[in-house]
Amino acid sequence: MSGSTTSTGRPTPNSSPSGAGASAALRPRVKLPLSWIYAPSAATLTFALRNTFAACLAIGIAFWMELDSPAWAAMTVWAVAQATRGESQSKAKWRIIGTITGAVASIALMAAAPQAPWLFFPMIAVWIGVCSGLATFVSNFRSYALVLAGYTCSIICMDAASDPDNIFTVAVSRTTYITLGVLCEAFMGLIFATTQERQARIQLRQKLESALVLVTKTLTSILGEERGALNAARRQFGTILSINDQIEFAEVEMGPHGHEGDHARAALASVSALLSRGFGMAMRLQLLNHDHPAFTQAADEILSFLKDFPKRIANTESVPDLLAELQHLRDVCRLYAAPHRITDLENSNEPIPGTDPFDLRLNEQDTETHLDERVLFMSLGELLGDLELAIKEYEASTHSIPGDHFHFQRQTHRDTREAIHNGLRGACAVLVTALIYEITAWPSGLGFIAITTLVCGLFATKENPVLGTTEFLKGALVAYIVAWILVFVLMPKVTTFETLTLFLGPAMFLGGLAKGNPSTAGGAAAYGLLLPAMLGLENHHVMNEVAFYNGNMAVVMAVGISVLVFRTVLPFNSSDERLRLRRIMLAELRGLADPAQTPQISIWIGRNTDRFARLIRHAGPTPAPLIEACILGTLATLTLGLNIIRLRTLLDREYLPDSARRPIQLVLHYVEQSTRRHDKAARVANAAVRRLRALDEHETDLVTRLEMTRAITYLVVIAYTMQTNADFLDASRPFRGERSHLKVQESR
Repeated sequence: MSGSTTSTGRPTPNSSPSGAGASAALRPRVKLPLSWIYAPSAATLTFALRNTFAACLAIGIAFWMELDSPAWAAMTVWAVAQATRGESQSKAKWRIIGTITGAVASIALMAAAPQAPWLFFPMIAVWIGVCSGLATFVSNFRSYALVLAGYTCSIICMDAASDPDNIFTVAVSRTTYITLGVLCEAFMGLIFATTQERQARIQLRQKLESALVLVTKTLTSILGEERGALNAARRQFGTILSINDQIEFAEVEMGPHGHEGDHARAALASVSALLSRGFGMAMRLQLLNHDHPAFTQAADEILSFLKDFPKRIANTESVPDLLAELQHLRDVCRLYAAPHRITDLENSNEPIPGTDPFDLRLNEQDTETHLDERVLFMSLGELLGDLELAIKEYEASTHSIPGDHFHFQRQTHRDTREAIHNGLRGACAVLVTALIYEITAWPSGLGFIAITTLVCGLFATKENPVLGTTEFLKGALVAYIVAWILVFVLMPKVTTFETLTLFLGPAMFLGGLAKGNPSTAGGAAAYGLLLPAMLGLENHHVMNEVAFYNGNMAVVMAVGISVLVFRTVLPFNSSDERLRLRRIMLAELRGLADPAQTPQISIWIGRNTDRFARLIRHAGPTPAPLIEACILGTLATLTLGLNIIRLRTLLDREYLPDSARRPIQLVLHYVEQSTRRHDKAARVANAAVRRLRALDEHETDLVTRLEMTRAITYLVVIAYTMQTNADFLDASRPFRGERSHLKVQESR
């Protein structure tokens, strides 16, 4: 891509064409301290106001209903508050589901061990561990519902531990707080939301357009053989996955709808396949001779189409014209991918055309070069086919289609070891806090256990739990300081709820502003969640010093214990994660070549796109060279797997003769059996390419030659990928960088 674009492919803000203006524009803006307080964005300001009003409303209704713990209603408001209405509504729905599940579980656990603490606490620990582990296997707020079921059960059981006969009443009360908070947040959200359904559809279309524009720009760079094209391609996977996560929330905002979200997910899957095709295309352009007038002319036409694509896709009325032109370009590629020979036409008594590509009289020296051209045309045609499918799915996602029953579900990566680690950490935290309570008989010990399970549950939903633990602890400490000021300085003067909101509202409003600021969002989540719990809000009295210090010390210590457990018990390690993800991916890669299995492109793309985006997120803004090499190796493995699946599909069609099938089957056998060294599989793949080239010279059937060209197209990428990524494909040892690139370049 051009040098004036960022990693996302969009022009940099305030860019100036040249000179001093350009230098000034490229200088980073200086962000003043605390600017998020006195100069928030309009969206952040609206978010803070909306949720402050909702929290105060929830507390007021809880006071009016004489609920014994009004703070939980306000805590729920801040727990479900998200930047968009779709996210908030989705989280609210799953919070209610998780709360009800946890309430039912609490009644069952308390009934099983009402007077046996050394049985009761391990049962709570096991329940927390199971919920935290299962949460690792699901995405978005479904994972939140699972951990919520865990810590809701713990909180209810701790509240009822002194009076087990009252467990049902406590469970109903807890469910009431949650429902009240959810309803108040939803009510204020409806007041602040305007034309939600229309805006959701517009935003969904814009996000898909941005993904299509990004991928066409990347393909333009690849076909133009620009430097850095592959790095640009790998950056798009994180963007695609983030858009994919937002589709679910857009569906919630759209209200009653058809299958627009399924078509949008299918469009993004096609974009992922398109990026992988582009990666393979870059390899073929590097390996094969493409100095042909016909290919150059076709590539120029496709480049012109891709460069005009961003302007044309914005106009929905031009989509049929786009698809028609794309179909024409695909027809050209198919025409040149399998041209007739003069002998073919003479044998069929047909007139010999006088134009390309039919009247190609090839001598022996030109045969290999001409076959290279056909392979490149085949690759271009398949690349355009994926683009056509992506555009069709995008167009279907822009409106509801009567009688449409299309369904598409993205497959995600599931890490069993990470789930076990999450479960063990959660269970360990419960057992440690329960042991402290049993030894000390601390009056606030049960609350200490309850808050610990809450915090551990929140940490368990994170990919990297260690990353946000310190910020969460800082937020809890700030909440403690603000609560001290409110309880001992301001709240003793309060006699009515209206006066209370004058003090409590600004404190919550600041938390809302902080939550809308990326650098303070982690701490603000803890602040907004824990501040209401630290105030001891009740109808008939104000918290005294003993209750404040005793109860809130339990809250802060619970956060501290949770941070300590997640940093010391099986702590997250990015190097171990990279090794684990690589081994899982390579095991699945070998399974793709197994004739006993039936691989699916959607599953392979979905899981590995998820892994790919996870590596990028954990790499940070400036990944180290080793991590960059790991990311490129992951992309190469994704491309390798797709070409193996396409080879399997080719064999299943049974158009190839046995003489062509045998070398392909041998390649798949070596790929399946290779666990350490892949050089032999690469040599077999190169030998298969040579064998298919020789067979193509003597083949007269058009369909068979077309299938042979496809096979060569896939085998070229397979051989090159295994040669240049031998160290990454070796699952027996950690990846220390690729040493084979230089050797391959020298051999060429």
